[in-house]
Amino acid sequence: MSIEELYQIYCTSSGVTTDTRSCEKDSLFFALKGDHFNGNKFAESALQNGASYAIVDEVHGPASPKIIVVNNVLETLTALATHHRKMLKKPVLAITGTNGKTTTKELIAAVLSRHLRIYYTRGNFNNHIGVPLTLLSAKPTDDLIITEMGANHPGEIGYLCQIALPDFGLITNIGKAHLEGFGSYENIIHTKKELYDYIQNTSGKIFINPQDALLRSISTGIDAIAYENDFRLELTRQDPFLWFRYTDEEHEIVFKTNFIGGYNAPNFKAAVTIGRHFKVPVPKIITALQHYQPGNNRSQLQKTEFNTLILDAYNSNPSSLTEAIRNFAALDHPNKFVILGDMKELGEFSEEEHQKIATLLHESPGIKGIL
Repeated sequence: MSIEELYQIYCTSSGVTTDTRSCEKDSLFFALKGDHFNGNKFAESALQNGASYAIVDEVHGPASPKIIVVNNVLETLTALATHHRKMLKKPVLAITGTNGKTTTKELIAAVLSRHLRIYYTRGNFNNHIGVPLTLLSAKPTDDLIITEMGANHPGEIGYLCQIALPDFGLITNIGKAHLEGFGSYENIIHTKKELYDYIQNTSGKIFINPQDALLRSISTGIDAIAYENDFRLELTRQDPFLWFRYTDEEHEIVFKTNFIGGYNAPNFKAAVTIGRHFKVPVPKIITALQHYQPGNNRSQLQKTEFNTLILDAYNSNPSSLTEAIRNFAALDHPNKFVILGDMKELGEFSEEEHQKIATLLHESPGIKGIL
């Protein structure tokens, strides 16, 4: 079956799924497989649970007109997603970076959804499976699609760009993470830059933090829209929540957010920049940023009966943890304790990077204990 023929079936379906436990009626089940699972074995279950068709590359059971056999399910899912993206003819914004990409994506989505119909990556579905699923969840009625892109090996961002075909790109920053898979910091830079390379080769636009020297150095020659080009967003207070002052030719607005951590300031600037580019009225932008509640263990403040907890515990790496410790050390509080877990996927750099964090903690003022 050709992708065009499969697309006609997709257009009459309720969507796609890779999990038999969440098969909507008339959905398409793609039987993915990995090292520890084989979705082909559950094709019949998917049909029983409501799927209209199951796409498989191994047959486990009797033949059925509702079971479509392809050479490779993942490749078929990817090709279908790219075909759908082309048929939608709607702009795609791709976001990557070492730290802050999910938070930035969520803030941008909150801003744009106040004025536009958008679809964006749910959670952190940002890999070679998540990106196709994001694209296939977008509807013709959407005005714009936001897709987050993650990577832990060289070449992955370039590969995801060939799937999503983005018109706009944003790299939040480039730091040390997944060193075990990348092998070196230089490989991380090269892989993240693949988004810029794709945008440049297709005459798209990037949004860029002009205060980031590395991003400036690797974006030469690309059509770029800088944060705060025609407005200012100043971090004025941390108590511990972030307060900002927004100013442009027509507005001066001071507002409080539900975020902690001054390292989130560039994420807010990105959201305002992109909101303004897509003509979201300033009052709607500010309202979205005021009301957004962080989740997923990122920049959250929780109060217990005896303590106040700052929860920032998602997939830590040397770059993000360094910023979190510096921010925590700067907070004015008489009793501050740090509870840390290991930083994973650092490979041969693990001992060196953990020692750097230990030294930073030892030198940070006001932190009374480490657990």
